Amino acid sequence: MERPYRLVTRLDSTPSAATGPRPPYRRFVARSRDGDRTVLLTAPLPGADPALFRAEAEAAQRLAVPWTLPVTEVGGDGQLGGDGRLGGGNEPGGANEAGGDSGSGAGSGNGAGGERPAGADDPWYISPYVPALPLPVALAVHGAPLPEETVRVIGAALAESLAALHAQGVTHAGVTPAAVLLTADGPRLTCFGAARTTGQVERDAAPERATGGRPRPPGDVHGLGTVLAYAATGHTVPEREELPPALRPTITACLTREPAHRPAAAALFTALAPPSPHETVLGSASALLTPGWLPPRVVAALARQSAALLAADFPSADATADATKDRPGHPALHQRG
Repeated sequence: MERPYRLVTRLDSTPSAATGPRPPYRRFVARSRDGDRTVLLTAPLPGADPALFRAEAEAAQRLAVPWTLPVTEVGGDGQLGGDGRLGGGNEPGGANEAGGDSGSGAGSGNGAGGERPAGADDPWYISPYVPALPLPVALAVHGAPLPEETVRVIGAALAESLAALHAQGVTHAGVTPAAVLLTADGPRLTCFGAARTTGQVERDAAPERATGGRPRPPGDVHGLGTVLAYAATGHTVPEREELPPALRPTITACLTREPAHRPAAAALFTALAPPSPHETVLGSASALLTPGWLPPRVVAALARQSAALLAADFPSADATADATKDRPGHPALHQRG
């Protein structure tokens, strides 16, 4: 069976004290078989319900909201084939593939980052690729919590995105720090429906989820508060005094235990993106993307990621496993600055 995509590298670092929260899905940079397209390939974590993952991916295909990565293709259902390994390929030049026979080449015998290999029927979905760092990786690159200006841009953009979703009667159910990608032209919210797919409740999830409640818009707002708290302090559950004074009331309101007492996403956009100097309310977070909104080390890491992909040497589709193993690897796509 033809293999549509070849995995290039993992987008997320293996979770640790340095890289922070665990991503809700596995995300890889991948290249189309013909070499014409570079994409972001997302697959479920081991233990997730593949049918629910696919259903959430197909639902995300029908959504068009700002500050998200659109889902352009959903695959799986046996297309992975072979030994079903969706892993490895941690460096450009790796030849692991999704959508065909078992991956070949460097790392094909091991799941990426040491994870259990995915099953042959595991689904996956495709989004357009842009150079991006997951929020936990960006904090590790920056070496400290992000500046308040950066936190405000992230919060305003995500609030704008959630307001659009909630207006359509849709709950994202996957707002976590690791679900947020930083790109040069603004943040992107990914991992739609992760809470519904895994059925697991994270330690920093909204309190109502811990008692078995279904994901609702107030839970998305709590997730946004967790994202802002993490971006501003490096902790998902910081002490109130750790929060920057100017952001403290907004973040605290998002994290309140009572869902009914949390602000709506539209109100959060107004709070995080205050009126312009001309006293007009901003219509989009894009107006906040002024030069310098991202710290220099994060900008440099994005540039290195892009350059590494351009320099990567990809084997032909019929390259042998031994030939691939003998090729020296390329630098990892997200290096610390």
